[in-house]
Amino acid sequence: MFCRVMKRPRDIPLEDPDLKDTYLIPRNIMAEPDYIEDDNPELIRPQKLVNPVKTSRNHQDLHRELLMNQKRGLAPQNKPELQKVMEKRKRDQVIKQKEEEAQKNKSDLEIELLKRQQKLEQLELEKQKLQEEQENAPEFVKVKGNLRRTGQEVAQAQES
Repeated sequence: MFCRVMKRPRDIPLEDPDLKDTYLIPRNIMAEPDYIEDDNPELIRPQKLVNPVKTSRNHQDLHRELLMNQKRGLAPQNKPELQKVMEKRKRDQVIKQKEEEAQKNKSDLEIELLKRQQKLEQLELEKQKLQEEQENAPEFVKVKGNLRRTGQEVAQAQES
């Protein structure tokens, strides 16, 4: 809201003071007005104009209240609640429409990638189910499976 500008003192040079060509260093960019040097009563000295808005009591009270609310972390409530709800609904609706449009405008590559991803997920789920079934199976079923495998391996070895 408010901005402070730091001013450089006029006496401090911009560059190294050891330079011999001091006339090249700009000390003052603007010319000094005549009324500063002379105390001539005939000259009319400029005065700062009064801002009628800032001097008004209402403006000062409002400004003070805004500063206090800012310090407390309160934001002024300008909109009624119904208007806020309607704006939120409208924003949500626009976001939803954009998401739907993005889904509709998918390329063939994206569609194929999604299909492959779904197939891989299904295969992983099936593997997990098989592992769970094997872990939950009784001991004699596991032993029987091991005997079948060893029997098949022995038969293949004899054939070779």
